[in-house]
Amino acid sequence: MIVHHERMLRFMPVGDSMTIGSAGEHTWRHRLWQLLRRTYDPAVTLVGPRETLYDKQSGAPTSLDYADPDFPRAHLAGWGEGWLHMAPLIGGAVRECRPDVLLVSLGLIDLGFYTNAEQTAENVRAFIAAARDADPRVRMVLLPVIPNVRAETDAPFAEQVDLFNVLLAKAAADLDEPRSPILLASPPQSYDIHVDTYDGTHPNASGEHRIAKAFAGAMREAWGIGTRSPRTTPTPANGT
Repeated sequence: MIVHHERMLRFMPVGDSMTIGSAGEHTWRHRLWQLLRRTYDPAVTLVGPRETLYDKQSGAPTSLDYADPDFPRAHLAGWGEGWLHMAPLIGGAVRECRPDVLLVSLGLIDLGFYTNAEQTAENVRAFIAAARDADPRVRMVLLPVIPNVRAETDAPFAEQVDLFNVLLAKAAADLDEPRSPILLASPPQSYDIHVDTYDGTHPNASGEHRIAKAFAGAMREAWGIGTRSPRTTPTPANGT
C-alpha cells in the first residue's frame, strides 16, 4: 500500500482512561501528534467529538488543564469506557469528524468490569462494522491490552487479557481488507509498569512516549506514515 500526501491526514484517538488522560498531563495523544509532525507531515491533526481531560477531583471529564494545551486536543476517549461503550458511539463519531485513521486502545476496562475475552472480542467486531458503515474506507490501528498492575497480581485476569489479545489479533486478521485496512500494533517496546506508569496502569511521561511510538511504528512499517526524516515521501510497504 502506498500512502500519498494528497491532503492532511486526520487521526482519531479512541480509548479509555489511558487515552483521555487526566488534568495536568500531556497524554500520549499529544506525544503522537508531535511525533507525526516531526516524521511525517507538520499538518497532521487529531479529530474527535470530545476535547477534555478527566478531572480526578470532580470525578468527571471536565478539565482542559493540559500540560501543553497547544495541540489538536480532539478525541473519543473516556475514563472507564471500553469497547462495550465505544461500539455504539463510533459510527456517529466517524460521520461527524471524518477521521482517516482510528487509533484504538481499549479492552482493559471491558475485561476488568464488563465482559469476558470472547464477549469483548465480539464488541471489537461490532465496533469495526459500525466504523465501516460510517466510512467504508476508514483505517484502524488497534493496540492490544498493555501491561497493567492487575494482570501482574491476578492470574485469572491475566489469562483473560492474554486470551483477548489473541482474539483481537484474530479479529484484525479476519477483518482486514484493502480499502479499510486494520493494523494490530505491537505492545509498546520495553513497557514497564513500574517505570512507565504512575499507578501501575496509567502512563506517565515515558509511558506516553512509548504508547505513541507503538502506534507510529505500526503505521510506519505498514503504510509508510512517519519516516526518519521529515517530509520524506512514503515508500510502498510490503513490496507493493
